[in-house]
Amino acid sequence: MRHLALFLPLILLCGEATADPGIDEAEFNYFVLCRGCHGPEGAGAVDRVPNLTGEMGRFLHVSGGREFLVQVPGSANAPVDDEELAGLLNWMLGQFSPAELPDRFQPYSAEEVGKLRQEPLMEVDQYRATLVAQMPKR
Repeated sequence: MRHLALFLPLILLCGEATADPGIDEAEFNYFVLCRGCHGPEGAGAVDRVPNLTGEMGRFLHVSGGREFLVQVPGSANAPVDDEELAGLLNWMLGQFSPAELPDRFQPYSAEEVGKLRQEPLMEVDQYRATLVAQMPKR
C-alpha cells in the first residue's frame, strides 16, 4: 500500500500515458477517483458508501436529484475539469443505472456541471435521505 501512495501522484500526472488504451477517459477517472469507495461494480459499502448500481439514475426523477449528483463532495471537489466531470457522471449513469434513467435523459454538460459544482453540499446524508424519500417506491 505504501508503494501505491508513493507512485499515485506520478500515475495521476501521467494518466494519459499509463491508461489502458481500451479504457475511455471517464472510465479511467472512475477507476482513479471513485472506485476505491464505490467499488468496481458501483456497489458501495453498506451503511458507509452509497450503492450506485440500480440507484443512481433514480435521483434524476426527483426535484433536486440531478443537482445532487454534481454537488455531493466527491463530485463537486473531484480534481477534474467540468467537461471531465460531466463525462464521468454520464458514464456512471450509463454503466451503473441505465434502466433507471428518465425516458428523455439529457446528459450532463460541462456548463451545467460548472455551475452546479460551485455550491457543494454540506449536509449530504440529510439531503440524500430527503431525495430518497421522494422517489417512487419500486
